[in-house]
Amino acid sequence: MGTCVSALIVSAIGVDDYFTWLLETAPAIIAIVVLTATYRRFPFTNLVYALILIHCVILMVGGHYTYAKVPFGFWLRDTFHFTRNPYDRIGHFAQGFVPAMIAREIVIRRKVINGARWRVFFIISFCLAFSALYELFEWRTSVMSGEAADAFLGSQGDVWDTQWDMTFALIGASTALALLGRVHDRQWRKKLER
Repeated sequence: MGTCVSALIVSAIGVDDYFTWLLETAPAIIAIVVLTATYRRFPFTNLVYALILIHCVILMVGGHYTYAKVPFGFWLRDTFHFTRNPYDRIGHFAQGFVPAMIAREIVIRRKVINGARWRVFFIISFCLAFSALYELFEWRTSVMSGEAADAFLGSQGDVWDTQWDMTFALIGASTALALLGRVHDRQWRKKLER
């Protein structure tokens, strides 16, 4: 958790707009608080903690620069000849990828759904609902704060930005379940054996 807090502090240094920084890093701040409060009662596997850290860093970098101005995104744009800075797509991919693994661990450990196919359906549906909720939050924040939220919304003139964001969350959730399911199962079994 110390690494995550340190990254948060570093991300706040030299920020152009602290309002946007706060909006972009709020999920990471909430994660730090929740994970600290629940660590003893519900410790996750190391895999899930590592993924949460990576997602928090993605959020903090996006908050520091604003997503549309992240230098790595400009490098991707120029290297692959994209029409826009795609860093926010990385963030939305992670918004599906990481919550899918968190939800998977909770669903398995709490025995919410026992069938593997129904579990996958539920987790992907949960990730899409979470992504849609976040898009509604972005929209509402933009309406309430006017031009001040343009950097937070970060659509870069793309009228389909919301749909792309949710698509990347869907791809992220599906990819996580396909790639990490067995690794996650092995870590969980080792944790049970201790």
